[in-house]
Order: sequence, then C-alpha cells, then structure tokens
Amino acid sequence: MARRSGLGKGLGALIPSEVGANANAALRDLPTSQIEPNPNQPRGHFDEESLVSLTESVRELGVLQPVLVRPVGPERYELIAGERRWRAAKRAGLPSIPAVVRTIDEVHSLEQALVENLHREDLNPLEEAAAYQGLIEDFGLTHDDVARRVGKSRSAVSNTLRLFALPPGIQKLVAEGQLAAGHARALLGTPDRAFQEALARRAVVEDLSVREVEEAVRARSGEAAAVAAAPDGRAGAARRLRPPGLLELEELLSGRLDTRVKVTMGTKRGKVVIDFATLEDLERIYRAMTGPAEP
Repeated sequence: MARRSGLGKGLGALIPSEVGANANAALRDLPTSQIEPNPNQPRGHFDEESLVSLTESVRELGVLQPVLVRPVGPERYELIAGERRWRAAKRAGLPSIPAVVRTIDEVHSLEQALVENLHREDLNPLEEAAAYQGLIEDFGLTHDDVARRVGKSRSAVSNTLRLFALPPGIQKLVAEGQLAAGHARALLGTPDRAFQEALARRAVVEDLSVREVEEAVRARSGEAAAVAAAPDGRAGAARRLRPPGLLELEELLSGRLDTRVKVTMGTKRGKVVIDFATLEDLERIYRAMTGPAEP
C-alpha cells in the first residue's frame, strides 16, 4: 500500500468523489513498476535539483497529487500526466502511487474537477499548492490561468506555490497544521534553509506570531549583509568553499531527524550539530538515530 501523506483529508480533498463513482475513471493505488512513461512526452529533460527536492518532499509527505494514467495492457498503465511525481515516488522508494485511471479523452474533465474542488474551504495550504502545481504541470496552465480559473489573484496562487520551496520538514509542519501558511511564507524571506528550519521549530514551540517570524528573518538578513560587507569576506569565502554535496547531506540528516542539522568540515575532522527543543524532542531524535530507517 502507498504511504499515506499524513494529511487528515487525504487525496479525497483534491479528487472529487465522482471520480471513484465513474465507471470509466477510478482513483487507485498502483504499483510504480506497473506504470510506464508516455513515449510522446514533450518534456525530455527534468531538472535534477528540482527532482531531488520533490523526492525529499514525497519521502516526507507522500504524493499529494495523484498522477493520471490510462490502461495499456494487463496491469500496465501509461502516464498521461504527472511524470515528475512518478519519478520522485520511485526515487523515494514508494512501492505504489495514487493514480487516477482514465481514458485519454477525459483529461479535460479531470482538469475541470480539480478547478471546481479548489473552491473547497477545507484544503490545507499544501494540498492547495499541490492542486495548483498539478494544473500547471499536467495541463500547461500558467499562474495567471490558474488564478482566473479558481477566482484568486495571481499573487495568491504564486505565494501558495512558493511553499514547495521550503524544506520538507517545514512543509510537514504546515501540512499537519502546526505552522500556518503565513509563518511559512515569512520564512521564505531568507535563503538560509538551516535557519528556516530552526526558526520554524522555534515558531511552533514558542507560538510565535507571523510578525515575530518576519522580524527574526529581517534580523538574520541584516546579519548576513553585515558579514558580506566585511573587508576580508572570510565568512562568505568559507561558505563558498564547502565541499559539494555537504548541503544535501545536511538536508538528508535534517529530514531523517526532523530537526536542524549543521555539518562543518575542517582539514582533519568534522562536526555534526543537531538542534533539539526539549528533553522529549531529544529522546525522539535518539529513537530516530538508533531505530530502523523508514522503508
């Protein structure tokens, strides 16, 4: 069975019940091995950095938006839309993926169903962003197109989509309702992902307001500007000289332990610093480090 996203309403919040009731359409969990890419897919290149980020999000949250497939043989399906999600699910090790099985001439009706369902008021921000992203990737819509179809401003659509630029750990806090979308958007004011994660956890523990998060981000940005303006620029040079892959390893450790992890390397030895909020949080981190890895 596919890993659940952990979201209270699940996929039913994005795909109307009529899909399951239609004899020619069904929402199912399909083995990733039974799905094959569309040979006529116009996109021949998938940005590696973007795919790595999506894979981490899928590993943390599951697949928020089903792929769209059509049957092409016994237990074989061809992708109509959602190849990035399928590739990310395979990379994340998911044995199956949620999929809407339809005949190809019904694609437009799914687009319309998604647009109509976005008018629901019980979607959380990540589910809403996933639906927007699906409309853009699967049906070639622009931000303006989506905004017109759902009756929102272009900036509202774009700001919601920006939530996917946050680390998976923060996306999880938003999906679980521990962090509001306003807090998450405020965190995007800094490119420092480690600081984003630390501030997000602090916002949850200390119940910070959106304004307090914005002020913390501005203060951090001011510090970074002061360091960059220093005559020797040593801090910036050191940051640029970090070995390739070190940031990715930090993010993998942060995702595994669900907290900020900082890795530094010297000429002879390195150091790993793991943040925790409370004694209970430290015990949780210990269990995550000593227990078996998630499948």
